[in-house]
Amino acid sequence: MLRPKVELLSPDLVERIIGEGLALLVDPGIRVHNAEALALLAEGGADVDREGRVARIPESLVRRALETAPSEFTLFSLDGRPAVHYGGDDVQFNPCSTALTIVDSRTQRQRLPVTADLVRFVKLVETLPQMDAQSTALVCSDVPREIADLYRLYVALHFIRKPIVTGAFRTDTLSIMKDLLVAAVGDEATLAARPVAVFDVCPSPPLLWTDPACQNLIDCARSNIPTQLISMPLAGATAPVTLAGSVIQHAAESLSGVAICQLARPGAPVVWGGSPAAFDMRKGTTPMGAVETWMIDMAYVQVGKALELPTNTYLGLSDAKIVDAQCGLEAAGGILLAFLSGVNMVSSPGMLNFESCQSPEKVVIDAEIISMGRRLVAGIEAREDPIALTLMREMGHQAEYLASPHTQRWFRRELSFPSEVIDRSTVEEWERDGAKSAFGRATERVEKLVASYRPAPLPDEMRRELEGITLRAARAFGMEELPPLVEG
Repeated sequence: MLRPKVELLSPDLVERIIGEGLALLVDPGIRVHNAEALALLAEGGADVDREGRVARIPESLVRRALETAPSEFTLFSLDGRPAVHYGGDDVQFNPCSTALTIVDSRTQRQRLPVTADLVRFVKLVETLPQMDAQSTALVCSDVPREIADLYRLYVALHFIRKPIVTGAFRTDTLSIMKDLLVAAVGDEATLAARPVAVFDVCPSPPLLWTDPACQNLIDCARSNIPTQLISMPLAGATAPVTLAGSVIQHAAESLSGVAICQLARPGAPVVWGGSPAAFDMRKGTTPMGAVETWMIDMAYVQVGKALELPTNTYLGLSDAKIVDAQCGLEAAGGILLAFLSGVNMVSSPGMLNFESCQSPEKVVIDAEIISMGRRLVAGIEAREDPIALTLMREMGHQAEYLASPHTQRWFRRELSFPSEVIDRSTVEEWERDGAKSAFGRATERVEKLVASYRPAPLPDEMRRELEGITLRAARAFGMEELPPLVEG
């Protein structure tokens, strides 16, 4: 059976992109604002200008790193079961993380999220089978910003079994986030052997690693915590305006990340990811739903696959401000292309407004698109031999397939059936049921799913340990008591 697939780059163009990316690592090199990373690169054979904080990384060093970087790895649930496979053409989803605002379900206006919103959101994602992993989706405004990253993880660990995609905003919070994960799984050895989280680490365009991002990459590698390299070239602003040029910059930044990661610990799992955009010069914005953004994403994923690395992308986001027609078309286009590209982890469901706003309603609508995408890449199969000749000769000119045993045998494997979010009723039935919009139906489904959430038992000792770790961090910034973990 043929799996449908889309590739934008010829094999020759892939090799040229990799070649120019490697050349950029030598001239002009990569700016690295982290002393430990510069030392690792120098020991590995790079020409390092410590005063100028520039590393010129030879191709031989990068090739050695690519040899030790795993081509696949597995994330585990908090119950210790394999849950997400990074590798090959397996496609999985988690809601996009680090939203600064949330669309209020009652007003459809954006506002700052608080703890109660994150609790509710995590419960929603836990109930959706289309979501393979969780994320630290919302930046809570009711805690000090200095602990915003670790606090999101603290909240999520009270309610999840699925693995989680997260990230640290500072160098001093990563160790605390690791402590939270260790408390959740039992010990450091278990966390290293069966990782339950992957951390996003972001080089800055063009060709720069900041001190916090670089230190987090190194620290994760040494703890065998998987990292996703989120390179973010902006075509026409912080990267070449040509799409191929932006993919080359993405390649250079990501190759440097692979090198630093593998120098810190050979064999540490690392993902070829990113969140680029084609800069909109009319508005000064970074549209994630632009077709050119999709094309950059698909191209860099193809490069990552050529290098035999696991892949990540942010296809499926929308630049709309509310859940509307623009939101639907941008989300559908991106998610379906992610399936056709074979991206291992897609961080997109729910996200609006240039990757800054989260919507529970968009999450459940995106879940329906994901179901469609899974059916699409399952392809068309010849169920019987002959395929339909015997059946159609038996039926002749009678259109009675609905009652046929053949239909009863195969329809559930051939057809996918959406939830009530998707309306397939007649006009009369739709009007009788209240003439609800897609947003209205999605709001009802969100409420239904959150109400169906059944918590996994969290031992009191673990709960106290999670709270103690987080409260100590909070008190360092003047917060004496943590918000209650109840939904809004």
